[in-house]
Amino acid sequence: TVSTGTMGRQVLLFIWVLSLSVVHGQVSYSIPEEMSKGALIGNIAQDLGLGVERLKSGKARIYTGNSEEYIELKRDRGVLLIKDRIDRESICGQTMPCALHFQMILENPMEFYTVTVEIKDINDNPPTFERGEMKYEISESALAGARFVLDKAIDDDVDVNGLKSYALKPSDNFVLKTMSRGDGTKHVEMVLQKPLDRENHEHISLILTALDGGEPQLSGTMQIIITVLDANDNPPVCSKSEYKASVTESAPAGTVITTVRATDIDKGNNGKVTYTISKSGAASLFQIDANNGLLTLTGNVDYEKRRLYELDVQVSDQGGLSDACRVIVDVTDINDNPPSIKIMSNSNTVSENMKPGTVVTMLNIQDPDSNDNGKVMCVLNENIPFTIKSTTNNFFTVVTDSELDRERASEYNITVTCSDEGVPSLSSSVTLTLQISDVNDNAPVFERSSYKAYIVENNTPGLSIFTVKARDADWNQNARVSYILEDSSVNGVPVSSYVSVSADSGVIHAVRSFDYEQIKDFQFRVKAQDGGSPPLSSNVTVKIMIQDQNDNPPQVLYPVQTGGSLVAEMVPRSADVGYLVTKVVAVDVDSGQNAWLSYKLQKATDRALFEVALQNGEIRTI
Repeated sequence: TVSTGTMGRQVLLFIWVLSLSVVHGQVSYSIPEEMSKGALIGNIAQDLGLGVERLKSGKARIYTGNSEEYIELKRDRGVLLIKDRIDRESICGQTMPCALHFQMILENPMEFYTVTVEIKDINDNPPTFERGEMKYEISESALAGARFVLDKAIDDDVDVNGLKSYALKPSDNFVLKTMSRGDGTKHVEMVLQKPLDRENHEHISLILTALDGGEPQLSGTMQIIITVLDANDNPPVCSKSEYKASVTESAPAGTVITTVRATDIDKGNNGKVTYTISKSGAASLFQIDANNGLLTLTGNVDYEKRRLYELDVQVSDQGGLSDACRVIVDVTDINDNPPSIKIMSNSNTVSENMKPGTVVTMLNIQDPDSNDNGKVMCVLNENIPFTIKSTTNNFFTVVTDSELDRERASEYNITVTCSDEGVPSLSSSVTLTLQISDVNDNAPVFERSSYKAYIVENNTPGLSIFTVKARDADWNQNARVSYILEDSSVNGVPVSSYVSVSADSGVIHAVRSFDYEQIKDFQFRVKAQDGGSPPLSSNVTVKIMIQDQNDNPPQVLYPVQTGGSLVAEMVPRSADVGYLVTKVVAVDVDSGQNAWLSYKLQKATDRALFEVALQNGEIRTI
């Protein structure tokens, strides 16, 4: 046995000398497959101890029978060369060892040699799978230890270059189990070691890798696609444990409140969620869509009756698993209530002498709305001596704002208007009637600051001269006026002996007959007094003027007459015309025209001699 070269060639040479000059020898070579065409297998001439000339002269040739010729002989060089590509797998498959057997024949003399060329495997074939992928449907309820048979890989190479191992990635849920069979193949299984969760991974893609033992190492892959079948292993879960929503109290039925959302990560009916709420009590005002969780209003909510609703929502899947959440619905206020005015205490009558700040009415104002909608401001009508004040929340008082005067206004209609601060604002009003009771705060007042009256002398006693009149602005008894003649004297005589006054009517009567020539005028005071307690009064001066009557004849003062004798006057004969003879002087105690005197001659012996002046009583010659 001879070892030659880097090809690891081994030559076995057996030479038998037979009869008939037939030489039988054997040579063996070992080459790797897939050598290139023309590559040198070995120097057969040298290995058999033959010269090149012998090969030429013996017409050396290779006899392969019916098998394909992969090797050729070069006689001129005495070498064996690769004639055609040698693929070990196509020649021998999995059979080991793999060799080509042929004969080299020579003539003259005839000789033949057996030649064996062992074909060594090289790692030129990766492991392969018949299918590029395998598909499995595995329930997520499958228990650990479940086994799943995988396709085996095929590697045409043999021995160390053949299939060596499998690898599975990722290996989160499965591990590989391989077993060697009697036929030399490796049985491979995928074993579930961690339960599947469809909700995390509904589809799992694994790569099964087959590895050989060659150098360099070759591999082949197959994809394993796993569809995880759902099991009802997840309850529905509300997206929130508590929902908050609001609705105005004026919202009509059908108003959407909110949407409750729940998810069930299961699939199909296992993941179909149904929503329900209790229909008892206040929840009857609401309904929820069983399919989509839409919560709507079905009745009328009133902020003033209830401001908050808490609804319990049940969410269930088709497999009997459930969750619950709560919806808190705030009712928001709108300004739908005007202020309510209640009279707590009210005075129908108040005295006019009440001081400013006196409470005449107490009111309770309620507005059940909230915030600005429930804030109330109250005002009174204008031009009245009252104001309204807020004492505490919801309580107001109407008080006098200035001095009252019944004589200026004996009754007030007080209109209280209360408005809230909503938009638009709502208001209510109430009108209170307040009577102002009288106090005796006004004295009687005469119609004139003073009176002057006239009476003709010689009147009849008891004659009504005239009437004084006083008015009192107070009411009832406080305004009832009595007239009183105040004590005084006239010429030393009490005035009551001259006149009297009627207490009720104020009529002044003459008590006596007056004589103008004795008294021409006099004055006195009349008091007007009311019926209040204490009474108030005022005075007025009355002046009585006595008018003259012509009740006195003229009286001649000159010349003085005595005993009816004539009065003689001496006139000189030489007196000129117009000579003053005498002057008659007369008086009349009456007054005015009644005292105006005129003179005339009543009787004369000769009218042509004398005349009397009409106005002054002078007698002159004419």
